[in-house]
Amino acid sequence: MTQFDESLRDALSADDKDFLSTLENDQGMFEQMGATFVGPMKYWTAFAFVLSLIFFGLTIYCFYQMATVEGDRAALMWFAGFIWSAIAVAAIKIWFWLRMNHLATLRELKKIELMLA
Repeated sequence: MTQFDESLRDALSADDKDFLSTLENDQGMFEQMGATFVGPMKYWTAFAFVLSLIFFGLTIYCFYQMATVEGDRAALMWFAGFIWSAIAVAAIKIWFWLRMNHLATLRELKKIELMLA
């Protein structure tokens, strides 16, 4: 570290130093996923997680029914349910990944803000 970095660290409050020290280590995927379940959006994240599990179960069920049903029309309807529920799982996962990216961006912005303070 340079002298400038040291003078910046000395100017920070104790809370800012603690927060900055938590930001210095890179978070792995599971830490990032866990971070989405904290804060003001934790209930929406938990709801989306449970919803994705439900839609995944529906996807498996529709696939099983499609494979075992008699008749083309019924198989086509189960196939439509399979595709719809698979797309729902994909959309929820995309939202979850965007949430993780949003939190990573906020963490980096906070780090820059603390370094400039």
